[in-house]
Amino acid sequence: MTHSFNLNRRSMLALGGAALAAPLVACPALAATTLRYGHNNEVASVAGAQADWFADALGQTSGGDIEVQVFPNSQLGKLQELAEAVSLGTIAFSHNTAGALGSLYQPFAALDTPYLYRDIDHLMAVTDVESPVMQELNKGLIEAANVRVIYAHYFGRRNLTCNKAIMSPADLQGTKIRAVPFPIYTTAVEGMGAVAVPVDWSEVPTALATGVVQGQENPVNVVLNVKLYEVQSHLMLTGHMSNAEVVVMNEDVWQGLSAAEQDAVREAASQTREKATKAILDNEAGETQQLRDLGMTVIGEEDGLDIAGFRDGVSKLVDARFGAEYGDLYAKIAAVG
Repeated sequence: MTHSFNLNRRSMLALGGAALAAPLVACPALAATTLRYGHNNEVASVAGAQADWFADALGQTSGGDIEVQVFPNSQLGKLQELAEAVSLGTIAFSHNTAGALGSLYQPFAALDTPYLYRDIDHLMAVTDVESPVMQELNKGLIEAANVRVIYAHYFGRRNLTCNKAIMSPADLQGTKIRAVPFPIYTTAVEGMGAVAVPVDWSEVPTALATGVVQGQENPVNVVLNVKLYEVQSHLMLTGHMSNAEVVVMNEDVWQGLSAAEQDAVREAASQTREKATKAILDNEAGETQQLRDLGMTVIGEEDGLDIAGFRDGVSKLVDARFGAEYGDLYAKIAAVG
């Protein structure tokens, strides 16, 4: 999505305001403001549950003045459609990968670069809304797409699953692996040695079951909760990408809130970021063991997994495709303490 496309779509929204604004905010006298939150995850996953946690927290921090209605499982659209819906204001909130938000403001995709962060603490420092990197990116996102980041929580380390053992990039040659349908993700999969097949998340279980793709990559929490162990035999702990899930809000809705209501959103966001991050960190090791217990063969570096080979292949392709564009931003990310 280009800047001009966003402006045109937003202009259309302004011209047809009453028709599209009605489903977003209902403000009957003396009643709560109702805002819609759409996302693509299952409620059982932490990414899905945290939307409900945020809704509950905002109800409390706003003293009941703001009600959030959550629509999970791509009920309101696929990843790209959800990003656009927040930009247009047809929904107030959604969450997405940074790579997907790059479709609204391209530099955002840099946050999902493989092997970018020193550790989880570094990732969380960079993606804090108060960090200099996030403030710069947020300003650009607001100007380009009318979308504001309100928080980002730890989503997990992305690992590879497949129906065969993968020990090195050579083992992936000719293998079709599902990629999140955005450039930084297809680059990661290709850099690992595979054939990247862009597939929206809502279509992944079917694509795996029918053989359209032979594997995919996601955090263990997702692999477990979506029961991918039923269609995938092997889990490779490549840890090729550490992700924060980014929760965004329509800027016009934000500006329409009172100062007290904005503070309520900030407090609910802070509470939810902490709770969701802790939940995923606390569960990662246990969920990996659960996948073993459910029959998946789990392969780590101690089993001969060539992490250095994957890192080298991915890093070379990332540098070739994005180094010139994101080099300055990568330096700013590295400088975050």
